[in-house]
Amino acid sequence: MVGICSQFRLVGRSYVLFVLTPEAPVAQWLNELDAWVGRTGDFFHRKPILLDLARLSPGKRDLAALVADLKARNIPVVGIDGVDSSLLDPALPPMINGGRDHGPADRRDTAPVDAPPVATPDTPPAPGSLLLNEPVRSGQSIVFEHGDVTVLGSVGSGAEIIAGGSIHIYGTLRGRVLAGVSGNSQARIFCRNFEAELVAIDGLYATINDATAYLCGRPVQAWLDQGSLQMTELV
Repeated sequence: MVGICSQFRLVGRSYVLFVLTPEAPVAQWLNELDAWVGRTGDFFHRKPILLDLARLSPGKRDLAALVADLKARNIPVVGIDGVDSSLLDPALPPMINGGRDHGPADRRDTAPVDAPPVATPDTPPAPGSLLLNEPVRSGQSIVFEHGDVTVLGSVGSGAEIIAGGSIHIYGTLRGRVLAGVSGNSQARIFCRNFEAELVAIDGLYATINDATAYLCGRPVQAWLDQGSLQMTELV
């Protein structure tokens, strides 16, 4: 007799989650969020959001109200971090621990185990850069969390590039670019012609409505300096 193996598969994958970190007073934070959304259009459309509440410490009702406020703004919260799991009920998104230790309650079911041997992969690791020979057109979203992204053409209005490293645009940048999204504060953004809707490095952002209008039409680089996003003309 021949046995039939199950077709059920369980695999691991890595995805980019954007993190919102509300602060008190929540009403003021929501007003700032509304202003940011007003400048960036449909930035949160179809993007999974992790809600990190370590700076807020909300009660159960406050947490439910905050999730409802974000849902009303069409911001899809897929997970919550930074609170005790007892605050979550089945109607709320699940707990996703981002690697932070929240205290003894998070360790009560853990036990030391021997680490498995590290296997040598049969295939080479993912490349550290992504080269795009074609323009990134309006509506396209390019996500590459493993390193730098280089575009030999332009980035259209409404398009976006999300990279774990730096971003190089050899044409006009009209859309949104987010570099260093995996926590790389050394990442930079370069473009030959700056008309961007938004640029961001490691979570710090600027829009063309901020004090950047004088850079329009010029070659630009952006970087972080002591926690501040800097932009200047390339010469």
